[in-house]
Amino acid sequence: MDLLEYQAKTLFREKDIPVLPSQRIDRAQDVKGLRIPYPVVLKSQVRSGGRGKAGGIRFVENTIDAVAAAQAIFNLPIRDEYPKVLLAEAKYNADQEFYLAVTLDPSSRRPMMLGSIQGGVAVEEAISEVQQVIVDQEFSSFYARRLSVKMGLHQDLILAVSAIIEKMYWLFVEKDLDLIEINPLGINSSGEVMALDGKVIVNDNALGRHRDLAALIQNHHNPAKASLTDVYSFPFPCPFDRVLLPRLKMVELEGNIGILSNGADMTLTTVDLIIQAKGKPANYLDLEAEDYTELTEAWGDHLYQGLELVSQSDQVKVVVVNLLSHVVSSQKTILEIANYLQKKANIGYLPQFVLRLAVNPPREILDQLAQLPVQVAESLDEAVKLAVSLAK
Repeated sequence: MDLLEYQAKTLFREKDIPVLPSQRIDRAQDVKGLRIPYPVVLKSQVRSGGRGKAGGIRFVENTIDAVAAAQAIFNLPIRDEYPKVLLAEAKYNADQEFYLAVTLDPSSRRPMMLGSIQGGVAVEEAISEVQQVIVDQEFSSFYARRLSVKMGLHQDLILAVSAIIEKMYWLFVEKDLDLIEINPLGINSSGEVMALDGKVIVNDNALGRHRDLAALIQNHHNPAKASLTDVYSFPFPCPFDRVLLPRLKMVELEGNIGILSNGADMTLTTVDLIIQAKGKPANYLDLEAEDYTELTEAWGDHLYQGLELVSQSDQVKVVVVNLLSHVVSSQKTILEIANYLQKKANIGYLPQFVLRLAVNPPREILDQLAQLPVQVAESLDEAVKLAVSLAK
């Protein structure tokens, strides 16, 4: 589950990660009682990216402008999501902007720290320059310094940024998070570091161990728990229990490679690898459900709906299916994909499929797949290379 920015920064404060003075705004008129001196920035609190380009972030110099801007932002949907809350924050003049993140490496199942000197929107255009350090032994500050050096930092900046990375790591581990991201980490002329924006993805299955996170989420209306048909327009019925729907979230891009995976980390890793290989993702969808035991019975419907959703666009030439099939047997997963392809074989257009599972399917299943428009890759790297080639 994605936290909103103001919720993420609540966690940052607990770990002494520096954030700007801020104030939650529940109604446009609340800005009249701002305790933060102007100029301030008003930010739409939605889970979608691209808030700035959509007009969801505005700088204001006085109360009159602030009220008008707040009203406009509250009435501005970003990818069909209206903000229930705004964040008012002090303005910060950054000379440099970095990107930092901690997530789980899907291959080693170890924490992985990411960093780039190209932060903010620039990181999307320089994804290949993002540095990685996997924490493969007991953590020490060495790992944080190593990432800072790989980013190309020097002297005092190594110390300052390493300290932030270390705090992010411990927050990631102690709260059982799926992702913690600061983008950008601002650096001003005096060398002060500041988390200007933050993203945190909570592992839903760990909420029982972290009542503070559960309380943080419950204190805000959670649109991700609404019916998915309120967010996405489904051209087909949803036969499976709606309790599974909140985890079926698709992000639409402008490329020609669709991505279907299970787990936020694995999904985003697949996206990143395709971009690094000069491919262009068209969309990506995370199949992960909140309760795998409940999902097992409905897995066929769940997987079918995911395949249908990610491949329905005419711009999608190839679909990469990258699944860690501990949910159900790999045989059942592949059979469901085969059934889907057989049902769709007679329609006018069907993209090519590249299948990569974390376990090796039986020979008889591979023989069955050989009769269908799907290619099986033994590794994620191979799947990405194949998909990019097919999409050209």
